[in-house]
Amino acid sequence: MFLRSLLGLSLLSAHLCAHEADSPSLRKIVAALPAAPLGAGAWRFEIEAGWAKLPANTPLGPTHGGIAIDRAGLVYVSTDGPSGVLVFSADGKLVRSIATEFSGIHGMTIREEGGREFIYAAHLKGNQVVKLDLDGVAQWTIGVPMESGLYKEKKDFKPTAVAVGPDGRIYVADGYGASVIHEYAADRTWKRVMTVKGKGDGEFQTCHGLALDTRSGRPLLLVCDRENRRLVQLDLDGKFVRTLTTDLRRPCSVSIRGEFAAVAELEGRVIVTDKYGKIVATLGDNPDKKQWASYKLAPELWREGIFVAPHGVAFDAAGNLFVQDWNYIGRLTKLRRAPQALAMGP
Repeated sequence: MFLRSLLGLSLLSAHLCAHEADSPSLRKIVAALPAAPLGAGAWRFEIEAGWAKLPANTPLGPTHGGIAIDRAGLVYVSTDGPSGVLVFSADGKLVRSIATEFSGIHGMTIREEGGREFIYAAHLKGNQVVKLDLDGVAQWTIGVPMESGLYKEKKDFKPTAVAVGPDGRIYVADGYGASVIHEYAADRTWKRVMTVKGKGDGEFQTCHGLALDTRSGRPLLLVCDRENRRLVQLDLDGKFVRTLTTDLRRPCSVSIRGEFAAVAELEGRVIVTDKYGKIVATLGDNPDKKQWASYKLAPELWREGIFVAPHGVAFDAAGNLFVQDWNYIGRLTKLRRAPQALAMGP
């Protein structure tokens, strides 16, 4: 009976969503509906409503960045506002804000080096890449690779993601600029442009997200090729390996857990794929296409368990998912892995 009720609520919500643009009263009904669990089987999640605890009437700030989680379980959320990067405890309490001078960080990843953890971040607003410690103190920055011959001015370099190889090589996706991936040596010396802009194998139209992918037994780069709507693997020398998944809804970022990956799709959905690229779960699928990738969608139109413009995504150690929507107010959702799902899967 309980499951039938949840299904009924889900179907009612989907039905109302399809018509809500024309009816403010229906929008209120939809917003008031309780969120049903998302996914199924080993990838079943529950919505932890109100997880991020902020001071009263204080928004996150514009979210157009990413999420990273350290080994202690602290959750780092970048913003385009004066708070820089917000740090939350596992229970959603705001611990501190860091790197306020680096407001506008886009993609970021945490890497352990010599027993310490560091944040590698694509600082889109600053047209640079930055390495921070967990207190937000800059260790170094990488500026515009003018030696590549691709840029006339600083503003032309618009990095969206960064990944680091096992040997310390640094890979930077200039997703919003030249739509190529740069390779740097571990000492930050620029080495080369690894890719070109295009639609063919190993070519990219907005190489938006990057992750180090070791699921095949050797380290690869997993690239969110957003405007070609696909996930692509390259080797660490930039050679095309394979296209994993196609016909996606503008994939923005990816987080890997075991042999699976969660992908934030800007057009209103998060998916989970296996190591072969097969979609094994869809989460928070928004049936209202008018809301997809809607940066200005007001909070009163949000619905728990339904995404608008997923941009950042991260697994924690327990298999929970954190999703950041691209939004002018700032939106962060925690999907708590259901206990029965954890018992079934990775």
